[in-house]
Amino acid sequence: MNMDKVVMIIVDEKFCFPEETLLTVRKTSVFFPGDGFIVYDPQGVLLFRFDSYGPDSKPKDELVLMDSSGKCLLTLLRKKPSLYQRWEGYRGDKADHQSSIFSVSRSSIIGRSRLMIEVHGDVSEEYQIEGSFPRRCCTVYKTCVENASRKLPVARIKRKVDPSTCVMLGKDVFLLCLEPGFDSAFAMGLVLILDQMYGDDAKQAGPTSLEDSS
Repeated sequence: MNMDKVVMIIVDEKFCFPEETLLTVRKTSVFFPGDGFIVYDPQGVLLFRFDSYGPDSKPKDELVLMDSSGKCLLTLLRKKPSLYQRWEGYRGDKADHQSSIFSVSRSSIIGRSRLMIEVHGDVSEEYQIEGSFPRRCCTVYKTCVENASRKLPVARIKRKVDPSTCVMLGKDVFLLCLEPGFDSAFAMGLVLILDQMYGDDAKQAGPTSLEDSS
């Protein structure tokens, strides 16, 4: 596997940018604040959205990532029962007997753990996520099947700083930083899953957060 070049079309080629790209992610909702997401490209144009229509803070079993027009791009389903909090991702609206295009699960059911991502298809790909999502500080790595110690960072989640005041913004606004060629819709699907698995409670940074990034 060539670890020097990452071009991974998982959802749609139009969401794979040729250069390093910083997306702004904001937690919001149609009716109740802090329960959904909207995502803007570097020019401030709406790129993705995830809508929530109620105040219920309980974990959801189905998530739908949409484009700016409301078209379904990804359907994410929580598998039950699952000790490893497994999720399956499907392209578009999931149809009967449709196969998932990727799966996400914890590497361990106890202690600190990584999230492991397996992309299905003609050429399978493996990724892992390390860091703390509640702190908005984590990294997605592409891993080498032949050598698990070889890791190439392909996306990062980090806090956003207001360029006019140099003040760090609250955790409801953060950056999704993408390496060239990495599918931004797939990356945002991972953000939705991270939000369901770990939430925003920094006090959960111990056994329920991801391993610290190296």
